[in-house]
Amino acid sequence: MAEPCHIIGVLDNGPEGLHGQSVGLMRRAQVVIGVPRTFALFEDLLPEEAQRLDLTGHLDKVPQWVQRGLQAEETVLVLATGDPLCHGIGSYLVKKLGLDACQIHPNTSVMQWAFARLGLPWQKAQILSAHTADCGAWQPGLGPEHPLTGVMQSIQQQPLLGIFTSPENDPARIAQAIQAAGMGEHVLLHVAQQLLLDDERVERDLSPATVAAGHYAQPNVMIVENTAPQRLPLFGLEDASYQQRKPDKGLITKKEVRVVTLAQLRLHRESIVWDIGAGSGSIGLEAARMAGHVYAIEKNGPDREIMEANRQQMGCLNYSAYLGEAPAGLENWPDPDAVVIGGSGGHLAPLLALVAQRLLPEGRLVMNFVTLENLTTALDQLQRLGMVWELIQMQISRSQPILEMHRMQAENPVWILTARHGT
Repeated sequence: MAEPCHIIGVLDNGPEGLHGQSVGLMRRAQVVIGVPRTFALFEDLLPEEAQRLDLTGHLDKVPQWVQRGLQAEETVLVLATGDPLCHGIGSYLVKKLGLDACQIHPNTSVMQWAFARLGLPWQKAQILSAHTADCGAWQPGLGPEHPLTGVMQSIQQQPLLGIFTSPENDPARIAQAIQAAGMGEHVLLHVAQQLLLDDERVERDLSPATVAAGHYAQPNVMIVENTAPQRLPLFGLEDASYQQRKPDKGLITKKEVRVVTLAQLRLHRESIVWDIGAGSGSIGLEAARMAGHVYAIEKNGPDREIMEANRQQMGCLNYSAYLGEAPAGLENWPDPDAVVIGGSGGHLAPLLALVAQRLLPEGRLVMNFVTLENLTTALDQLQRLGMVWELIQMQISRSQPILEMHRMQAENPVWILTARHGT
C-alpha cells in the first residue's frame, strides 16, 4: 500500500511537542509543506535535502504538491498548527485528496492550551476562526461577505467562545467589532499570546475597550465570555415589541400573520432573505433570527429610521437595511433563498419578474395582501412567469376585555400568497 501524505500537528515549542511517530516522519521527510516559521522550528529534525514548500498564499496549490510527491513515492509531510482538523488544513486536504491519501497526526490544539492556561472547561465552547481575507473593520449591517459578521452573531448568542485570530483580524479588531455591536458591557475577553514559547503571555478578564486599544503578539488566540447572551424568542414577538410609525400606529404585520409568513418562507440557518417594502422591519428582523442574512429595503424615510431603531433594539447583526424603492438597488444583493414582499410601491409586476429571475431553485416567495386588486395582479403575473403558487386567507380575532367579560375583535383579513419555481 502506498504511503499517504502525513499531516502533522505541531506546536510552537518545536520538537518538544511532537509525538514519537511524528519525530520519525520528520527525520525521513523528502517533501515538507508548511510556512517558514514551522520549518525553522524543526530545522534540526528535517533532512537538509528535503524539499521545503511554503504554502503562504498558495493553499490551492498544496493538493497538487502532495499528489506530485506521492506519485514520486516520496515521504510527504504537511505541517499544521495543533490539531489539523480544528479549523486547520486537514479537512481541506482530506476533501481534495481523499482519506486514503491522508494520515492525520493530531496534536493538542493551541485553543486547548489557552483554555488550560485560564482554567476554563471548554467542552461547551464554540470554536471559530477569523483566518480569512482582510475585509477591513466590521460594522453592523455588513453582510455575510465580511468574515466577522458570523463571529459577531456567535458572540451575541453564545456564553463561551474560542477564536483563532489572524494578523488582520486580530484581538483589537475583534474587540472593536464587539463594541460596535453594542456588546461591550457584558463581554469579557482573554488573549493568549505565543503559547508554549519563552515569551508566552496570557492576559485575562479584559474589557473590549481595553483590548480594542491594545497590541498583541502573534500568534495568539482569543477567548470570549458573554455574561448575557441573547435569549429573545426566535419569532412571534408581540406587536408592541416594535416601534411603529405614528400617528399611523398599527401599520405593522400582525404577530399571527408574521408567524405564518415565516413558516411559509421555510428558512434555514444559511438562508439569504430579501424583505421588500419592509416597513417597520418586523418580518425581516424575526427572519434574521433564523436565517443567514436579511437584506431589507423601504422607500419611506421615517419607516427606514424606525426599521433601524428596531434592529438596534433587537441587537440584530445579520440584517442590512436600505432606503430606496425596489426594484432599484436589488441588483447588488446576493441571490435569495427567500423573498417576502410587504409593499411594492406600485411596482409589483417588475418586482415579481426580478424575483423570478433571481430566486434560487428551491427558494420561496411570500407576499401579504389586504386588497383584491393587488392580489389579482400578483396571481396574473405569477401565472405569466410560470411559478407555482398557493394562497392562504387569514382572518384573525383577538380577545378584548369588555366590562367584566371578554369579546373577540376581528382584524382585517390578509391573504398570504406563496410562490416557487415550477417543476
